[in-house]
Amino acid sequence: MPANDPVFTPELIRIVKIFFLSAFGLVLVLSFFNGYRANNSGEDKTFKVADSDRLYFLNVRGIHYDRELRKEAGMTLFRHNKWLYENNTPNFFPIIILNPLKDEAYLYFELENASYPIQLELVDNGHSEWIEFNDGNNLDHFTLIQKLVPYSEENRWVNLKTETDIFSLWKTDQEKEIFKTISEDYFRLINNPISSGK
Repeated sequence: MPANDPVFTPELIRIVKIFFLSAFGLVLVLSFFNGYRANNSGEDKTFKVADSDRLYFLNVRGIHYDRELRKEAGMTLFRHNKWLYENNTPNFFPIIILNPLKDEAYLYFELENASYPIQLELVDNGHSEWIEFNDGNNLDHFTLIQKLVPYSEENRWVNLKTETDIFSLWKTDQEKEIFKTISEDYFRLINNPISSGK
């Protein structure tokens, strides 16, 4: 009679065991790839700032910077207070911009006593590479700082070419150290390791 047939037959128990073991194995394997999930939010996290990183910058590193509040844009500009500004030669120096409305931080190169477009000569032990820079957006400045970070080291330097002349940037060890400090503070702010390559 059908009523006397057992529900959990040995075959059914074996199938259930196989199903649960394979499901557990699949979950275990996929857990190793959790960091490789696709970002389907459409949000670019390149410039995102975590609360802890922002607080560290404002309370610890911020004392080395002069602040300028841009109310119309809702942003704060941070210029290193030991940067040497020369009045008669072109200056090309990085500033950090905090955007609290979007929880983002940007790095922007300010150009003084010259106009865009400019060319930068990256010199490394006698080898040189020219790049052209025409202001641009946040990503252009971000890409530029990544290229320039290695040139804060010894035996490397950067020249700026305008329409009329070529000027050496960050000539002294102090200027190179300040440039290095600004870049390290910025990359720490956005929780992004500094690339060591060119």
